[in-house]
Amino acid sequence: MQERDCIFCKIVRGEIPSKKVYEDDQVYAFHDINPVAPVHVLIIPKKHIFGIQHLEPEDECLVGHMFTVAREIAQELGVAPDEELNGGYRLVFNVGKDAGQTVFHLHLHLIGGRSMGWPPG
Repeated sequence: MQERDCIFCKIVRGEIPSKKVYEDDQVYAFHDINPVAPVHVLIIPKKHIFGIQHLEPEDECLVGHMFTVAREIAQELGVAPDEELNGGYRLVFNVGKDAGQTVFHLHLHLIGGRSMGWPPG
């Protein structure tokens, strides 16, 4: 899929509306339209990257930044664990169709606000 046809690139460009949670020069975060928990935010790079398999060495800092942003959003939305480690959230990259990836633009799911079991799926 090319950048001009990518739904997440269209969201970043403002061509498709979203409920924005966070934005800076590298990433954009918004509420998932089909949430699986009370808090379900997608954190995406503004740079179109097809998926994990297409990361380049120069993308390492960008991916690290996505995790830092996730931590900040979790704190703001009240799902970060407290001092006794109560609460919490899950961070997920789905990689490929068999893992549940449906949009082929790298994205990190931040999921929280409820108890989650293991294994997932």
